[in-house]
This record gives sequence, structure tokens and C-alpha cells, in this order.
Amino acid sequence: MNGESKKTSAFPGFLPRQKPTDRPLSAAMHRMYDMWTPKQDIGNPFYTTFRYSPVTGIGKDETELSVSRRDPSKVLKIGDLYYVWYTRRRTKYMPVGRFNIEQGTDEVPVVDWDLADICYATSRDGFHWQEQGIAVPRAPKGSYGDRSLSTPDVLVYEGRYYLYYQTFTTMWRANDCVNVSAAWADSPDGPWTRLDRPIVPQGEPGDWDSCAIHDPYPLIYQGKIWLYYKASPIDKSPGNLRLAQGVAIAEDPAGPFVKSELNPVTNSGHETALWPYEGGIAALLIQDGPEKDTIQFAPDGLNFVPKAHVQHSPHAPGPFCPDAFADTGDGRGITWGLSHIHPQMPNTNKGLYIVRFDCALSRDADRPEFKRSNLHWHEPSWFQPELRLPDDWRKRILEEQASLDSPTIGV
Repeated sequence: MNGESKKTSAFPGFLPRQKPTDRPLSAAMHRMYDMWTPKQDIGNPFYTTFRYSPVTGIGKDETELSVSRRDPSKVLKIGDLYYVWYTRRRTKYMPVGRFNIEQGTDEVPVVDWDLADICYATSRDGFHWQEQGIAVPRAPKGSYGDRSLSTPDVLVYEGRYYLYYQTFTTMWRANDCVNVSAAWADSPDGPWTRLDRPIVPQGEPGDWDSCAIHDPYPLIYQGKIWLYYKASPIDKSPGNLRLAQGVAIAEDPAGPFVKSELNPVTNSGHETALWPYEGGIAALLIQDGPEKDTIQFAPDGLNFVPKAHVQHSPHAPGPFCPDAFADTGDGRGITWGLSHIHPQMPNTNKGLYIVRFDCALSRDADRPEFKRSNLHWHEPSWFQPELRLPDDWRKRILEEQASLDSPTIGV
């Protein structure tokens, strides 16, 4: 009996590389081999923890105005400079909330990404940024895209730069029903020429993407432009798909984009980041759906399978991904990027701001310190506003508790 066979007999204290066939296995142990890896988190190339750092220039804003910087694009490195594009709202007033559309005006935003423009910044190290100003502004009143532009992402194609973004026209629409447009430039510093038309329009009534076309995310893959996007239907009643990712494919950055017949290609995800990995596409899905907070992989860019669970995912992540447009069939992965976070105290006049994340999702960087699991959060994390039970909920919960909590059986 060789050494491997002897160790296999000690299963599951020792997990061999190949799934044992000489003994019964539980469903969980079948999944260990069929879906995950016997090396568990530390040996899973799609598993990582995330570490966060403040950044200057596009981080927390201390001005008297209500300023929000959010939704960073992929980060590009052009010469010695890193570039990023993002949503910036600078208003006198805080957003009134998406359920108070009638209170919105030309000066009062409805949501955090209302009355916004597409801005950009540069950096020499990815930590210290200098805001360069507006790249693509809202259109003049009465024109396409006059209300707000948001959630940009960037494509480089045949030496030209393209920005894709959500385009809001006239007053705010319920449920963020919106389409995606684009602008192009010969330099990352502009000037940008707007196309001022939908690039990926909403689907027909009843379609899964009939309301929202959000978060455009372009990659070059299999010789074409793949524009991934988040979408949702007009009808958001229980039983209907709420948020998922689709993809539309084109030969030219200006379209026409043809939606995949497999859409949606994920069943979850909100502000999803994607990058080439080996010969396929990897994706970080956050916040929404049954497979939220997973990293997934599609060897064909379409059929995504969960590969790892992750915690404390970056929101609206824009990774530094130098081969996003290389189409080499040998994607190398990512090590860092930018994301946005909410201010520590909600309901103040401060909007979202941008931070940096670092991770271990690269085939070229060995970062064992990012492979820890069994993470523990400190007290402020448990009692932050989104998790702490509000005092005004306690009365209702105590009333439910009085009728639901029967004495323990057998006592």
C-alpha cells in the first residue's frame, strides 16, 4: 500500500487530492470535491478576505455641501498614472429618498446618485488621488441625460476610451427605471463626446430587465465587447426576479449590443465586479440574491458557478485589472481596487465616499495573509445602524414573542 493509500484510510482527518471511492461519503463531502476543493479556503484560488484603506482626494469629504463619490470604475494604469471614473453628486441638500419622488427638485436629489455627474481622478500609487473634475456632465435641461449620470465603467478599444453609464432624463423615475448610454474620447482626460442615446435599452414589459439597466461593465472577451449589466423587472412583487446580471455583446463599442439568450447569467448580485481569469470570466457578486457574497467563475463568460464564499465584500468594486481588454485567454486576476462605503453616521449631510480594497485573487501574487477564514468582527460592527435592532421595533417584536414563544417542551 503506497503512502497516499495509507493516508486515504485516515479520511476525513486527511483529505486526499482525489475523492475517495472506497467508502460512503455524505452529501457535504461530495460537495467538498465536486464543488469546492479539499484544500478548503487556503487552497481555493477564488477565496480571499478583503482589507480596506482610506484614500485621499476622493475619500470622505468634509465640505459643507452634501457631496457623494461612489461607484468607481475599473482602475486603469496609463503611463505612470492610475485613472478612475466615478459618480459624484454635489448638492446643497440631502436626498429625500426614493419613495418621495414628488419632493425632488432641480436642487433637491431624490437618491444619493441623483443630480450627479461622471467625474475622474488620477493617482501615482492608488492611495493618494487627485480629483481632476467632471469628465461627462449632465446634459442641458430638456436634453437626453439632463437629470443625472451615474455608475460609470470604462473600456479601452483600438486606442480609444469609452465610458458607459446610467442615464436619467427629466424627473426621477420610480424604481430607477433607466437605460445605459456612453461617451468616447481619444484621451483618458477627454474631451468626451456623448452618444446621447441608449446603448442597452430596457427590455419589453414583462421581461426580466424591463425596468432597470444598471452598472454597465465592459470587457473584451472572445474577440467582442461584452457589456455585463445589472437589471430588474418593473414588477417586483414576491416571486419575481429582483436583481441579477445579464450580458449584451457587440462588435463595436457603440453597438448594436445583442443580449444573450441565456440572460440572466447570474441569479444574484448588485454592483458586480468581473475580470478575466484563465480562459473565462470571474465575478464578485454582492448584496442581493441567494448567491450573494460569492465569487463565481464562468469558463465561457455565461455559465457562472459559485467558487467561494466571501465576507465583508467591497461595495461597487472597481478593480485594477490590467488585462481587462487584452482578450488573451489567460486572465491573471486582481489584487486591489476601489469601492464605496457609507459614512459612519447615516442621515447626515455626508454622502458616500471611496476607499481602497486589497485582496488575493491574482494568479501572480502569493498573499497567504488574505486567505484567513473564521473572521471575527468587533462590537461597532454588530451594532452599526443596519444591524442594531431599532428601539421602535421592540414593542412589535415583544408582542410577537408573547404569542409565539411557547414553553420549552420537556421541561
